[in-house]
Amino acid sequence: MKHWIQAARLRTLPLSLSGIIVGSAYAYHQGFFNYKILALAFLTTLALQILSNYANDYGDGVKGTDVNRIGEKRMVAAGVISAKQMKRAVISLAIITLLLALSLIYVAFGKENFVLSLIFILLGISAIAAAIKYTVGSNAYGYNGLGDLFVFIFFGLVSVIGSNFLFTKIIDWQLLLPATTIGLLSVAVLNLNNMRDIENDRKAGKMTLVVKMGLANAKRYHNTLLTIASLSFLLFNLLTKTSLFPILLINLPIIMHINSVRKSTTYADFDPELKKVALSTFALSILFWLSLLL
Repeated sequence: MKHWIQAARLRTLPLSLSGIIVGSAYAYHQGFFNYKILALAFLTTLALQILSNYANDYGDGVKGTDVNRIGEKRMVAAGVISAKQMKRAVISLAIITLLLALSLIYVAFGKENFVLSLIFILLGISAIAAAIKYTVGSNAYGYNGLGDLFVFIFFGLVSVIGSNFLFTKIIDWQLLLPATTIGLLSVAVLNLNNMRDIENDRKAGKMTLVVKMGLANAKRYHNTLLTIASLSFLLFNLLTKTSLFPILLINLPIIMHINSVRKSTTYADFDPELKKVALSTFALSILFWLSLLL
């Protein structure tokens, strides 16, 4: 059990919930809320993130990518969990995630909104497929520099706008701004991961954006991600007349983080920075909700 919990990588879970919290909080602000939808959205997202982590452990493990990695060890690469066992876990968790997603869709739309239900079922299946195909298979998109795009879409756009739609049944285009913020902050976490693993990924043929652009450009890219993320949330606050306090407060650790990344000289220096950005993103979502409640 200890090894399965390690493979689930619990430190990644708060980040995965951030978009759901922002979308749900704004739905509450709009006058729409349902605790059943919120609970099922949380469970579905957590299952999806653990599925992604297990699939990543399996995919990189069987390809030999994780043999000399920095940071948390991977269970398949370490030989603690066999590839066969992890594959079974991925399949089982994919089924559980789909069942949770179907329950969420039923509670949100009932029997009378067949078209909306079908659209969200397709989104759910796409999210499950994306979670698995990041590193699994010969055409894994994480090995072709597309990880950043998929993280932005599913952690940002789908998570924030999709969760809000489950409550409201309308699309508020202003939510593109906080969705962009959460999406880019999530991409920043992935970018840190890829900067840390650049040499290992290059040797394994994992062509992440960092491998393609080089470390110096990856640092500039990182600063751009964080800057646009902050400005997007600030603009959203101004347009919706919501509190500026959450993003202004979170900018303090983000600015310190940018300085740490700039001064990083070894690949291991990037590892502790992942937690800082992930927790800052989660804190932003919680503070945003509290600001709406208060």
